[in-house]
Amino acid sequence: MIRPGQEKTVKRIYSVNVWISVGFVIMWSSGFIGARLGAHEAGTYPLLMWRFVIAAAILVAVQLFRRTPRMSPRDIVVQIAVGILGVGGIALGTVKAIELGVGAGTVALIAALQPIVSSAVAGPVLGEQVSRRQWAGLIVGLAGVALVVGGDLGRPHDAPWWAFGLPFAGMAGLVAATMLERRAGAHTDLTGGLTVQCVASAVLFTVLSLVAGEGAPPGDGTFWLAVGWFAVSIFGGYGFYWLGVRRMSIARMTSLIYLTPPTIALWALLMFGDRIAPLAIVGMAVCLLSVLLALQPESEPEKVPEHDPASELLNIREQ
Repeated sequence: MIRPGQEKTVKRIYSVNVWISVGFVIMWSSGFIGARLGAHEAGTYPLLMWRFVIAAAILVAVQLFRRTPRMSPRDIVVQIAVGILGVGGIALGTVKAIELGVGAGTVALIAALQPIVSSAVAGPVLGEQVSRRQWAGLIVGLAGVALVVGGDLGRPHDAPWWAFGLPFAGMAGLVAATMLERRAGAHTDLTGGLTVQCVASAVLFTVLSLVAGEGAPPGDGTFWLAVGWFAVSIFGGYGFYWLGVRRMSIARMTSLIYLTPPTIALWALLMFGDRIAPLAIVGMAVCLLSVLLALQPESEPEKVPEHDPASELLNIREQ
């Protein structure tokens, strides 16, 4: 129940969450555009290595300037795990799969399983209840993504069979990182946590690049444009994602992923001239409907806690 005098607070919560949602969809989608810019300039390892090295350097500088309290060893270990699983893992799984020949549409469809898997796991792990309306929205969203990327699913490919497991592994890593961040990392400073995550991912991809003999970057300007674009997408994409995970239910936050394939398709149309099939337009409308279902409040007013230390913008969050 919403107690008297809390109406303004509730409106502020919804307003902030709307901005978080919009920022997440735009910035998360921008990462895929950055990956496409750099896909033809270098392999997966050097592209991701320089992406995370630059992002980590910027975040470390910011942390030194902010002089925030030091994180405990336990918190650092948690954020390293979140970084390897949810930041580096999803990037490796998706970009490497595309490099090996798996269709981008197939990768997007596999990634779209994340909201459903996260919502199913959130029950036993976090004790969150997902309503029937939200389940309907999640299932409808998966169908919408299939329509958006359907034109790519039937295209021939020359990828090895095991390459199709990479996006599944990346998706599972993001699910695990989401649960870990919500359960054990929600009290950590958001920027500090993201810094540790990027440093851990930078170390991971530096090792992989050196082992593969691909550490030297190309001198082409397009590569550095892609890396810069890619690095900026980390701040917004993961910054908004982790903040949303702390403030909203898992089902609501992850359902926003269904809006990224339509956003990417529109972005690619404007930037690269990609054609959007009529069926994809229908899929975009279905994706929007699914998110509206998942975000729709239940008949009873939502409970508003008096205090929530996990929120970085307000002291209460949406349940």
